[in-house]
Amino acid sequence: MDSSYLTWIIFLPLAGAIIVALISNNHSKLIRYVSAIFTLVPLILAVILFVNFDRSAAAAGVMQFEQKAAWINSINAYYHVGVDGLSLPLVVLTAFLGFIVVLISWKINLRVREYFAWLLLLETSILGVFCSLDLLLFFIFWEIEIIPMYFLISVWGSGRKEYSAIKYVIFTLFGSAFMLAGILSVYFTTGSLSMVDLAQNGLGMVQSIMPAAPIFFLLLTGFAVKLPVVPVHTWLPDAHTDAPTAGSVMLAGALIKMGGYGMIRLCVSFFPQVARDYAPLLVTLAMISVLYGAAVTLRQTDIKRLIAYSSVSHMGFVLLGVFALGEVSLTGAALQMVSHGLLTGLMFAMAGMVIHNVEERNLNNLGGLARQIPIIAVVFSVAGLGSLGLPLTSGFAAEFIIFTGSFSSTIVNNIEVFTLLSVLGVVLSAGYILWMIQRTFYGPVQEQYNFVKDADGLERVYMFAFIGLIMLVGIYPAILTDVIKLGISPITGLIGG
Repeated sequence: MDSSYLTWIIFLPLAGAIIVALISNNHSKLIRYVSAIFTLVPLILAVILFVNFDRSAAAAGVMQFEQKAAWINSINAYYHVGVDGLSLPLVVLTAFLGFIVVLISWKINLRVREYFAWLLLLETSILGVFCSLDLLLFFIFWEIEIIPMYFLISVWGSGRKEYSAIKYVIFTLFGSAFMLAGILSVYFTTGSLSMVDLAQNGLGMVQSIMPAAPIFFLLLTGFAVKLPVVPVHTWLPDAHTDAPTAGSVMLAGALIKMGGYGMIRLCVSFFPQVARDYAPLLVTLAMISVLYGAAVTLRQTDIKRLIAYSSVSHMGFVLLGVFALGEVSLTGAALQMVSHGLLTGLMFAMAGMVIHNVEERNLNNLGGLARQIPIIAVVFSVAGLGSLGLPLTSGFAAEFIIFTGSFSSTIVNNIEVFTLLSVLGVVLSAGYILWMIQRTFYGPVQEQYNFVKDADGLERVYMFAFIGLIMLVGIYPAILTDVIKLGISPITGLIGG
């Protein structure tokens, strides 16, 4: 297959952003259609890549759909992109969400041209992170996403939007500074920026600049902020709460997955022995993130803030699966990233619809809406039940694989204790999800909401697209796990897991 497919997938949204920026604000309908076309085509191409992914070549640890061109010869930097079983599902997820958030934003009327241009640039930056195989290219795409996310929150957000946008930038740049120091340390130590070569050769025994462990933690800090891991998580609830609906969907669905992806692709792959040595510490942090995130979620009354804190808990499951360091647990962690992107993306879309249609976000002032907006109520309930791990949804498949893989891991001593304590997070999630659904949609009908509109035709299209994928992955998780395993197996071979 043509090796330029990935380049088209990455840069078509950017091309769309440039075209949109040149269209007058008076042609808002044209801007919306151009944005839809330049996100739909990358989605179609991503699905084509997924269908044509060579399972036999992937089993040998070979990157596919690679494109490599000289970029900065003096430092051996290349434009080098490619995907394997780990990154390809995340590329498809990001392309799907990129198209969906355009549909979600169809009713945006404030500075339409700028809004869609930033939204398309955000998609390009996230896709670039998942496809990059050169560390410098990876870092540049990583940094680009800060700009559109800042403007989306600060201009089209609500509440303390300027504060939340600045807080997001400060935390992200804090993590990025550590990550850049780690990347430079890797380069000065090895003279290479190739992520493929570095994963194959490892850095555990190379200590000419500094020991491997400090480089590992420099990189890990940047990824921990993005995931996020307690205690560097506090930017997430503010950013989610005050971002526009499309920003929240993209942030929860794809952007924070960059953290988990980076941990597996760089930290574990480059430093397998260091990952083994410090796995007990990181599994402990995972357990704390799961339980703390769930406990704080129980105290929230703002519908979007509640969903935001639930992401802290659910990303704790990803951290647990990653540093249990078993093939099954790592596969579960990757599946959880995709599942969470679908489930929480849908929950934020539904929460945004409730806030837009009902003009209320405080759970104490809601209730009885199931009789007034039944379609939104049903879809919101499906997303919530999936998030708490209802069987036949993607949430159950991902969490079950993480827990079984972590419990049976031989890398971390007493891993059974950490796993069982983390399972309590599922119990707590049942509490806050069911409480949120009950407070929002059930109980006495409130007369002031009698004329609230239910989902329209376009909204039903993307709602049911989400549900279709959530149920597909839940009923037949092998559609993803068979691919993910092919990307995870070479990494667990390095670990010895």
